[in-house]
Amino acid sequence: MMLIPCPWCGPREEAEFHYGGQAHVSYPADPAALSDADWARYLFFRDNPKGPFAERWNHSASCRRWFNVIRDTVTNEILAVYPAGQPKPVIA
Repeated sequence: MMLIPCPWCGPREEAEFHYGGQAHVSYPADPAALSDADWARYLFFRDNPKGPFAERWNHSASCRRWFNVIRDTVTNEILAVYPAGQPKPVIA
């Protein structure tokens, strides 16, 4: 079981959270101008790196707030946690 540190509630078990996918994916500026292929790319294509990856999480069992986590996909080590809407921190 992974311990995820909520920025507002502190460390909690993974079961209290809901995974929200890749962080920092911007909604299209002009959605009406997108082709079906462009919509498919926006909705379904995401990065799948080996190593640090920015993810969105929701603390659904407590404060119900969204936040971002940078997690190493190889080791599951959490490298950074920060509120949604803030820029991605630089990881050394």
